[in-house]
Amino acid sequence: MRTDRIAAAVFACALPFAALAAEQKITFHKNVEPILQARCQACHRPGEAAPMSLLTYSDARPWAKAIKQAVLTKKMPPWSADGSVGHFRNDRRLSQEEIETLSQWVDSGAVEGNMKDAPAPLKFAEGWAIGKPDAVLGMSKPFDIPAQGTLDYQWILIPGFQEDKWIQAFEVRPGNRAIVHHVAAFWRRKGSPWMADAQPGVPIAKPSSAPETGSSDGIIAEYVPGIPPLALPKGYAMKLPVGADIMLQVHYTPNGKATTDQSSVGFVFASAPPENQVITYGMAAPMLKIPPYEANYRAQANASFGVDVRLLGINPHMHLRGKSSEITLTYPDGRKETLLNVPKYDFNWQITYEPAGDLTLPAGTRLEAVSYYDNSPNNPFNPDPSKEVHWGDQTSDEMMAVFMHIAFPANMDPRALFRRPAYPPKPSAE
Repeated sequence: MRTDRIAAAVFACALPFAALAAEQKITFHKNVEPILQARCQACHRPGEAAPMSLLTYSDARPWAKAIKQAVLTKKMPPWSADGSVGHFRNDRRLSQEEIETLSQWVDSGAVEGNMKDAPAPLKFAEGWAIGKPDAVLGMSKPFDIPAQGTLDYQWILIPGFQEDKWIQAFEVRPGNRAIVHHVAAFWRRKGSPWMADAQPGVPIAKPSSAPETGSSDGIIAEYVPGIPPLALPKGYAMKLPVGADIMLQVHYTPNGKATTDQSSVGFVFASAPPENQVITYGMAAPMLKIPPYEANYRAQANASFGVDVRLLGINPHMHLRGKSSEITLTYPDGRKETLLNVPKYDFNWQITYEPAGDLTLPAGTRLEAVSYYDNSPNNPFNPDPSKEVHWGDQTSDEMMAVFMHIAFPANMDPRALFRRPAYPPKPSAE
């Protein structure tokens, strides 16, 4: 009898704990779906870069084990920067709590739960991450891509607007992601001699002997795997002057199947003239000469500006031999700061890192970028370790560049950026 009473007491005590466990069971709609909305669905939905959709339970359930593996190894969401250096407002990393929630959901059977617990579905503009564009400019007809071979960059002229436009957000939409490596949208002022023979909609094949740096009037938007559309803060915009043309630089990589592409650019205009103008500025080390079998080749690029600028974004760019990149700041008073450290560069996820807060660089601040390359057989992505590697367009070549979005007063002459900075006088030796 006593044994029965003890058993009954234990059972009675266990009931509240069982009920609590049932209440705390992790389900898709209550615990997992909010994380996917905040961290994953921008890419993991139809028509975007990710290979599968995670919009619904039926979408996500077959990938449960893969999701757990990806978040535990921190492969997803993609983020290559050292978390101990700098603070970035677009930091994609999951918190430890989010990682544990996703892992426990999988371990407990990846159950759906009650639909009443589901958050409202996110609303995405069809085909556009920036929302419905105010204007879309694109290739007037499809371009044929052969099944095999190496293609030079294709340059396609797209006439611009017949009035000055201040652009708040841009998005380049590749027509065929399977074979588009990147698309860069450059602008060309009215009357520019650069590619003067170009005809609207007619692709021109140009190798790297037709450089864009110093020839175009700037880059306004691009598509590269991992880079989200450019959406600028309120009061900041890029200027596209009246009569300016857009030159799309498209890099195609045939994949064994003959196909076509018809890429385009979407624009969202600022509602009023901005207080600050934004440009894309690049610093580079074009004289690359990476020896065969070299596992730790170093390249460096520097920049400084003649006026105060605000840094809105920074994106180190390399190809398949890219190993790591670090950007440091040296302020006019001699103080040094590491802005960004990417210890393991990933060519497949080329991220623009957006500093949190207002990162203003005083005139004369020196930016120094140092990147390393692995041209050895130990690099599994290396096309040919026996080859001496130089700067070039193709992914089998290399590049060392750092692209930055910088802002300055809209009423300022942009040429002031490149004046010699007025450094403070050195202290007297006396």
